[in-house]
Amino acid sequence: MPLSTPATRQLDQLRIPYQLHVHAHPLHSLEQAARERGLDPDQIVRSLLFRLESGEFVLVLMPGARQVSWPKLRQYLGVSRITTASREQVLAATGYPPGAVSPFGLPHPLRILADREILLNETLSLGAGVPNTGLILSRDDLLAVVQPEIVPLEGEIPFDD
Repeated sequence: MPLSTPATRQLDQLRIPYQLHVHAHPLHSLEQAARERGLDPDQIVRSLLFRLESGEFVLVLMPGARQVSWPKLRQYLGVSRITTASREQVLAATGYPPGAVSPFGLPHPLRILADREILLNETLSLGAGVPNTGLILSRDDLLAVVQPEIVPLEGEIPFDD
């Protein structure tokens, strides 16, 4: 029986073509995920959940190893304080465990932002809702379904030690 998650069910319902990649071994890095999916690291999109001072949550889609600039995010949202969501908050707000969050099939509407660098690649991969799996689909289908606010949110790209 094929793997089914809220994300795959939403894509199936909308008849959006995608490939589901299930990794043979646990993932340890973004580079490993990209390599095993036959993609460049910048094509892997991380779904990051932030908690605003009001208690609301916002989901940020960041490609590759890029880091969110906290000042840019605070300024765009018009808030003075944001935090990364806890594991429990991620699960409660998205229905997915950390590391497997998808912008598809969310149990409740969330405000979704995407760094503008997401526009650079025609094919992207995102969380599928369960660990060690990824959805691979077109950027245009992602944008059409999720309709994120496209924002320049990139901070510095970290160097791996």
